[in-house]
Amino acid sequence: MPTLNRRTFLQSAGSVGFGLHAGIDLANAQNRTGALQFLVTLMLDGSAFDASLVQDAARQLAQRAFVPPTLTLPEPFSSLNAETYQGISHRPERRIWSDENRGYEIEPLHRGSVFTTPILLSTVEDGLVKRIIYDPLRYNFGKLTPPATIPDIGFSGFKLVQKGEQSIDFAVFQGATFYRSRAKSQEFGAVSRALAIKTGDPRGEEFPIFRAFWIERPGNDGIVTVHAVADSESATASFRFILRPGDMTIIDTECTVFARTDIDHIGLGPTQGTYLFGPSRRRNVDDIRPQVHDVHGLQMLNGRGEWIWRPLNNPEQLQISSFMDENPKAFGLVQRDREFNAYQDDENRFESRPTIWMEPIGDWGMGSVQLTEIPSNSELNDNVIAYWRPKDILVAGSRTTFSYRQYWCWNTPEATGLAETINFRVGRGVGGRRRRCLVEFAGENLGSSDTSVISMSLSASPGQILNSKLMINGRRKTARVSFELDPGNENACEIRLVLHSGTKPVSETWLYRWTQ
Repeated sequence: MPTLNRRTFLQSAGSVGFGLHAGIDLANAQNRTGALQFLVTLMLDGSAFDASLVQDAARQLAQRAFVPPTLTLPEPFSSLNAETYQGISHRPERRIWSDENRGYEIEPLHRGSVFTTPILLSTVEDGLVKRIIYDPLRYNFGKLTPPATIPDIGFSGFKLVQKGEQSIDFAVFQGATFYRSRAKSQEFGAVSRALAIKTGDPRGEEFPIFRAFWIERPGNDGIVTVHAVADSESATASFRFILRPGDMTIIDTECTVFARTDIDHIGLGPTQGTYLFGPSRRRNVDDIRPQVHDVHGLQMLNGRGEWIWRPLNNPEQLQISSFMDENPKAFGLVQRDREFNAYQDDENRFESRPTIWMEPIGDWGMGSVQLTEIPSNSELNDNVIAYWRPKDILVAGSRTTFSYRQYWCWNTPEATGLAETINFRVGRGVGGRRRRCLVEFAGENLGSSDTSVISMSLSASPGQILNSKLMINGRRKTARVSFELDPGNENACEIRLVLHSGTKPVSETWLYRWTQ
């Protein structure tokens, strides 16, 4: 079962649903709340399904007031601790489609612990909706002694399992609008959200939730299509996810947002992960491992075609960085170090965590890639999040559609053709508040005989760069840049570094925010 950590704090903070509990008929509950009765109607067995119905459901829901939960889980599920909840497992032989040899199966996930939000699950088979009904016989309850009778309490989400020589759960949708996936032979790591609203905003973050899913029974094309409706105070949204698992798992997403109110801070393609420490910053770290993170940096290919690398940080205070752009080509949270010795962690296997790479489909206009870095002292916390923030406000009553392709992969699907950052270290300078920095690039283009024409462009704002040196080793195909940063009286400095040959870049652009 999923680990209960900061990936669930958002869900816990925004744990809302439409109110299932013992002895209460779902449709009658909706008649009382008036919130989601039409979703229940869509879920009736035998009703015809069309993708446009999902958008229409989200549109109608946006015309209603947001309804928070008023009903809770029955005992003992309402008071489960993490260990007991993780002891509940789905019986493999009771998975959806387990007897159909379709290559994919569904595991509906039990409610409990912080996963209290009830979600309606349905399959789409032969063009018709087929409601998935809760059945306790689906589950092994571990150390928990379940009651003799359990009503239809719904589900907290679901897993998608790929059948083969070994069964692999390649995608999990559970908690708020979280979902996660992985490529072949990878461990689960960073996660995505379907939608982020006011993340890191002084006004307080809003946590949309999934209300319902429709999962199409797969054919012979190797894909799984999932439809969903999400709901929050400011907006509703419909989603269509097309999943293709493999050596890299690809998820194509179409999102249509219906604004209940004016929204000036929405996050598209949000991805979050853990960055506790690495070689560049080990202050107050007492750990035998050299690094602890499941994402290493934020990589971007902006609308001007510039490749950018921004190493992540675990700051002393909340840090928010915005990278202005127009029609971005791609961005994502990337795990670059793929050797065991970089982490030396036999249990967590950080070297096998996925990179998540986002490619917008169509023009996204003006906006910024926003990176939020949250102070953390635990590797269980997802303390970094990145997403696209559109410049334009989503006006109340408006309908806006965005599409993107997401790769869960070992390496970004498009090679930069440039030298990339492989090492970054910071230490004490010659005196005062100075800090000595070392950035190392590696790439095939650094092994040519023409490296004498390579120069560097290095700047800090504010602050001053001193004693900078460029050292190229053609045999190793590396370039090392050392310099000192003198911040003066400033507590934060933005540093920019790129290698050039004439007017052409030979390295990605390295950006870093130094903070006191």
